[in-house]
Amino acid sequence: MPNITRLFDFPYYQLEKYNLKKSFATKYNDTWVETSTQEYIDHANAISRALLRLGVKPNDKIAIISTNNRTEWNIMDIGVLQLGAQNVPIYPNISEEDYAYVLNHSESIYCFVSDEEVLEKVRAIQSQVPTLKEVYCFDKIEDCKNWSELLTLGEDTSNQDEVEKTKSNVKTDDLATLIYTSGTTGRPKGVMLSHKNLVSNALESFHRIPIELGNSVALSFLPVCHVYERMLIYLYQYCGASVYYAPIDKISEYAQEVSPDVMTAVPRLLEKVYDKIIAKGIELTGIKKKLFFWALDVGLGYEPYGQNGWWYEQKLALARKLIFSKWKDALGGKLSVMASGSAALQPRLARVFNAAGFGVMEGYGLTETSPVISVNDMRNHGFKIGTVGKLLANTEVKIAEDGEILVKGPQVMLGYYKDEAKTTEVIKDGYFHTGDIGEIDSEGFLKITDRKKEMFKTSGGKYVAPQLLENRFKQSRFIEQIMVIGEGEKMPAAFIQPDFDFLKNWAKRKNIDNITNEELIKNEQVINRFQEEVDLANESFAKWEKVKQFRLTADIWSTENGHLTPTMKLKRKIVKEKYIELYNDIYKQQ
Repeated sequence: MPNITRLFDFPYYQLEKYNLKKSFATKYNDTWVETSTQEYIDHANAISRALLRLGVKPNDKIAIISTNNRTEWNIMDIGVLQLGAQNVPIYPNISEEDYAYVLNHSESIYCFVSDEEVLEKVRAIQSQVPTLKEVYCFDKIEDCKNWSELLTLGEDTSNQDEVEKTKSNVKTDDLATLIYTSGTTGRPKGVMLSHKNLVSNALESFHRIPIELGNSVALSFLPVCHVYERMLIYLYQYCGASVYYAPIDKISEYAQEVSPDVMTAVPRLLEKVYDKIIAKGIELTGIKKKLFFWALDVGLGYEPYGQNGWWYEQKLALARKLIFSKWKDALGGKLSVMASGSAALQPRLARVFNAAGFGVMEGYGLTETSPVISVNDMRNHGFKIGTVGKLLANTEVKIAEDGEILVKGPQVMLGYYKDEAKTTEVIKDGYFHTGDIGEIDSEGFLKITDRKKEMFKTSGGKYVAPQLLENRFKQSRFIEQIMVIGEGEKMPAAFIQPDFDFLKNWAKRKNIDNITNEELIKNEQVINRFQEEVDLANESFAKWEKVKQFRLTADIWSTENGHLTPTMKLKRKIVKEKYIELYNDIYKQQ
């Protein structure tokens, strides 16, 4: 069995151990195209041979920008890494200005894009990137070189010995990739991750994912340019799981086609799935409706390991048979593991989805930690709702005096590319300072309470943790996004973006119809209804934490409009600037 120390060792391990007929599958023009382990390796070697012929050398940077996950991404990844060069994945939906910054900062010499939309953005800034020699596209587009030209160029195997030599020269501590964080403030930072960082994280995380080796199907739709999904793709290769790629808007459709055993999720996605399920429940009538909401109540009271007692377990078994089985059928019927990360998961979602048998396991990490630091695991009493699980093996965490989580382990990054000052700010005495506030309980479970930089003091000197408030408020079906404000002010307040789909359905029942978002948020009945939601959520918090005022916004908060990072985190400074008039309106009324 090969010893895995570098990222490109994973496909060779899979070949020896499992030799899958379906290592990856991507749908093109409504047809699944499956790639075997052998084809995956053969194509990756052809890419390596072609890149050598184009003059690519160790430590050269190759950028990849793909709108959706696809097999070509992984083939390029291995083809690049085998040469000791670095893969620079870029989020497709960042601005042209950020494209130019990342390509220039990384000094990328080639760029591979997925489609015409991304190509247009790259072409718009290409003249500003002097290092960029050529752009290739995965889709066939006129006047753009196609990536298949490299496969053709690499058909001649006469320089495969040179590929083998470059592979043997790549060491586990060598830089493998630059991942530019989507930073909530300022320019993206290039996180330097070594082969060891990602390999160690995949191998340790493997022990927390209970799937059948060599015979499982993974559905992948979270962006593979993000370290979370990317690390799991390596893990799936190690497990011998077939990876099927899906666009994020076709998860249910594709899940019914391929019946996945495992997939990853982010809390916002689970919230949307939950809201859709509830909306369907509301449409039911009679006994079906009563049964649905009875099962939902059972699910919302879920505790693992039979902690609720024998009678509850009987009710849960019945709820699973009558109601929750239909939820599972909507995602292919076999899904039993969902790794949730990127943001805090509301405990009610953890309860109801685990009651339904989806195996939602929340974890925690950052790009700088490759990413996993801790994760829940249903086995061996390793699961606790409201926590992000126990630490991975070989990972050390200590809690600083101010509550900050400090991490040491093989997954901690090499540093920020070309930025020693920022690196020394966050890595001190071997510990990475996460910027998150948390605690470890008596059973060894890690709990995250807030972002250190996001906590603020009111003018009365009281600390407010906005994420705690925001996560509670987002339990309301009326609220799509919320940002709690009030640093240096007398009281906390909030900007709220309504869930306009849900709000309009509610408004229609109240005979408030055919009006715009702008008119809706000014409607007195609507404002009063939101006040009820705010009052209800406020009950969970101390007097000084309560949101005393709020303002609704008419526009949709998005990455495109600058409110959110590509990983759906709030750009707090920018959101405040966008709504400065609302901010001033709130605080002039004190």
